[in-house]
Amino acid sequence: MSETNEVKTAPLAAVVINSSALAIMLALLSMLGPFSIDTYLPAFPNIQASLDASALEVQQTLTAYLFSFAVMILWHGALSDAFGRRNIILVSLAVFAVATLACAAVHSIEYLWVFRMLQGISAGAGVVIGRAIIRDLYAGSAAERLLSLVTMIFSIAPAIAPILGGWIVKHSNWRNIFLALFAYAVLLLIYCYKRLPESLPPEKRQPFNPHFLYHSYKRVFRSPLFHLKGGTVAFNFAGMFLYVAAAPVFLVQHLGLGPDQFGWQFIPTVAGIFCGALAANRLAGNIPISRQVLIGFVFLIGAGIFNVTYHALYPPALPWSVAPLFFYTFGMSMVAPGATLLVLDLFPNIRGTVASCQSFTLTLLGALVAGVIAPALSHSPLALAAGQMIFTLIALSLWLGGRSYRRFLDARQEPNAWETVE
Repeated sequence: MSETNEVKTAPLAAVVINSSALAIMLALLSMLGPFSIDTYLPAFPNIQASLDASALEVQQTLTAYLFSFAVMILWHGALSDAFGRRNIILVSLAVFAVATLACAAVHSIEYLWVFRMLQGISAGAGVVIGRAIIRDLYAGSAAERLLSLVTMIFSIAPAIAPILGGWIVKHSNWRNIFLALFAYAVLLLIYCYKRLPESLPPEKRQPFNPHFLYHSYKRVFRSPLFHLKGGTVAFNFAGMFLYVAAAPVFLVQHLGLGPDQFGWQFIPTVAGIFCGALAANRLAGNIPISRQVLIGFVFLIGAGIFNVTYHALYPPALPWSVAPLFFYTFGMSMVAPGATLLVLDLFPNIRGTVASCQSFTLTLLGALVAGVIAPALSHSPLALAAGQMIFTLIALSLWLGGRSYRRFLDARQEPNAWETVE
């Protein structure tokens, strides 16, 4: 498929739901993840006291969630390729609702671990399958515009989730955070049951058996283009997530801010994601994807150079230490929609599986950043800035390598990664 091709919207989307309503629905599904993580973070001391647990045991509720999320995200797409996009989303929402209600009712930390794992198993379906639905129903600039619109709406969640959780904890009980998430999941389940289209008809579904799954995952993970184009998105994300993981040290120790002043970092970060997605939405169809991605990298590299230069010459200070994050996430959101669509088009017959594999690699890299790289670099603002710059340069190298590899395949007239899985 050409990067500049404009393809008509699939009839099903026009008949069942318009693109704006679909974008809102898919963004609401994607918000389950950040709401499940960020909303209950302010309640950690309350949970610790209520369940007579240690701080480490409460922290492990987040670990349990992230571990199950990362493992299961590899399977949501394959399940949707076999049983339909709509069916898996509805089942996942139902499981999430039950698990969330159970989290609100637990009276021991061990049970909270179990039900947080059940939340993690089900919460990732929306973000993975949502991308596959977009690519099932739309193509070309229409798909890119819709994906960027979903990103714009989704970016609200990381900004409001900790504020909402803190407000609930201040005025009520920590259990009400999970009751609010339960209500959100139930309302979303009803909405999706009534309005979510099935974008993958039965005749296009793939068998769900070990041999086919092994073959599919093998084809995806052995594809150089998957790693080159998917790595572009993953390493740009890692550069942003590095600062999220290091926020407690970066803001409190280096900038001298209090726990109620984290907005200094997260507001410019979320604003950059929103504005970059808006710019990508407006540019979709007007310029080739390759040019849009390169424009995004201009912002990424520019933000990285400023960040490194400033912290090499001056001590950390507001607003200069956080301002580059706006331009970095702006560029990241310019790159992500087009690059993601190219990844999904590598194997058109198993887009759900490809979406799962991409999310898995991104989550895995994020876990490495949070567990190893951020702790190693957070001692110095300059080290954080240099780490972010290195991630960006790796992403740019992967993107340029992917374009060169594609030209190499085309020149040799060999089958490339867009071939379908038999």
